[in-house]
Amino acid sequence: MKAVGYFQSLPIAESESLIDLDLPMPAPGPKDLLVEISAIAVNPVDTKVRMRRASADGATPVILGWDAVGTVRAMGPEVQGFAVGDRVWYAGDITRPGSNAQFQCVDHRIAAPAPTTLSDAEAAALPLTAITAWELLFDRLQVQQQPERPVSLLVTGAAGGVGSILVQLARRHQHLTVIGTSSEPDGEGGKWLRALGAHHVISHREPLAPQIAALQQAGVPPLRYVTSLTHTPQHFADFVAALEPQGRLAMIDDFGPADLDVMALKGKSLSLHWELMFTRSMHATHDIAAQGRLLAEVAALVDAGRVRTTLSEVVGTIDAASLKRAHALQESQRQRGKLVLQGF
Repeated sequence: MKAVGYFQSLPIAESESLIDLDLPMPAPGPKDLLVEISAIAVNPVDTKVRMRRASADGATPVILGWDAVGTVRAMGPEVQGFAVGDRVWYAGDITRPGSNAQFQCVDHRIAAPAPTTLSDAEAAALPLTAITAWELLFDRLQVQQQPERPVSLLVTGAAGGVGSILVQLARRHQHLTVIGTSSEPDGEGGKWLRALGAHHVISHREPLAPQIAALQQAGVPPLRYVTSLTHTPQHFADFVAALEPQGRLAMIDDFGPADLDVMALKGKSLSLHWELMFTRSMHATHDIAAQGRLLAEVAALVDAGRVRTTLSEVVGTIDAASLKRAHALQESQRQRGKLVLQGF
């Protein structure tokens, strides 16, 4: 089968950073689907892993890719709820070979039928970010447990892949006022977020706490929740200042252990939550199948017209040249929505 991978961790401009390969077809394990890949998306995790993980033995390539849409071609004997020929979507497992290949094996419990109203490219933009956004809102912040009064949710870096789906999911909850941040709140970023449902858009180039205070003076409900999707240390003091007592802060970005003064949370009894969408698959948790179920729910929301794709560009076919371009765009940190590749 065709695949794209690498042996050494290299900057994306290097010729060997991603290369076209011809590899053996994988064989599904007892709980696996063997999926023929039709479309994939690129996420920040792709670029981070490329720079941090080299081939373990120098001979086995690393295959990246965690968003995928494709067709089931074979199944392990313990698979339930799927059939050969099903069109599925998923975000995969960071400990296994990824979706930058013609065929991939994936645990059936973290997959679901793909939305019927979206093309393969449109659907491929959603799984990883939808899982991350869903788990942030409902597992980490437990937003659904606080519907008794109007409150606000702040989403930093809201125009990116995770933020673009998180804003849509949050907007469905009538007691939430959704505040997104953008580098250009009055420009294209602000237009994008308002189209996705954000009530207000503020600038993350300016201190956040004064902007939130100004919104509250104008009648916006108290800030109970923050989802910090990027540059958490930079904004941390503003989060602490702006959150109401007993508020909740969840984050996904990477930084050093000394970059946050967690004691600053104590006075307001603020809670801090990490989100990593690979946790369930990495550790085979007791609730691993929750990812398949939530993807099925997101597919239903999409097909009902209540959530839209966050696809921003189809970069090209699934080959090294197109993936290098997508990685470079992702590393620019100016990407709005999701980059997708389709076909071989």
